[in-house]
Amino acid sequence: MGFRFPTRMAVLSLLDGGLLVWSPVALTPGLRQAVDAIGPVRQIVAPNGLHFMFLGDWADAYPEAAVIVAPGVRGKVPDLRAATEFGAEAPEGWAGAIDHVLIETKIMTEAVLFQRHSGTVLFTDLLQQHRPGWFRGWRGLVARLDGMVGAAPAVPRKFRVALRDRAAARNAVRQILNWRTKRVVMAHGAPVTRDAPAFLARAFRWLRP
Repeated sequence: MGFRFPTRMAVLSLLDGGLLVWSPVALTPGLRQAVDAIGPVRQIVAPNGLHFMFLGDWADAYPEAAVIVAPGVRGKVPDLRAATEFGAEAPEGWAGAIDHVLIETKIMTEAVLFQRHSGTVLFTDLLQQHRPGWFRGWRGLVARLDGMVGAAPAVPRKFRVALRDRAAARNAVRQILNWRTKRVVMAHGAPVTRDAPAFLARAFRWLRP
């Protein structure tokens, strides 16, 4: 009865040559082989409380990797080994390389990441754009009303109305807009590689005073 749609995982390089796995998907033998061929997995990140289904599998497969989770994730994965929860301070190894901000809603809290050297901003669910026709019937109607499908990636309405603190969200978005963004990668939607700063300004125009 729910919604099923494709999702994207990303792998970032860290300053020490290791890898950060962001929003992990199902860990198949082929995917593990591909990731291992790039480098050692140092960190595994669950960026919000909706993207955690495969977190435990990755944590078990890479016991030496640090696990970093958004607020609300640990209670949903009771067997998860020790994990660091996102806060205001940068996780270990991120200083000067990866920035993050937290945007809190009543549905979930999302950590938006920015990798400085590539100029890449990572959104999990706060920005989405699903392919036309992916949702059918009543799901298609709900997706259109929610802003999950459209001419450009957008913040779904369910998250807009669920913001806990609009002033704090504005401050977080202000930081995002100050990043030197070259591309935007989303878990649900094609990456934005042209005029990324202007795209972000348009996507969050509704939040500005």
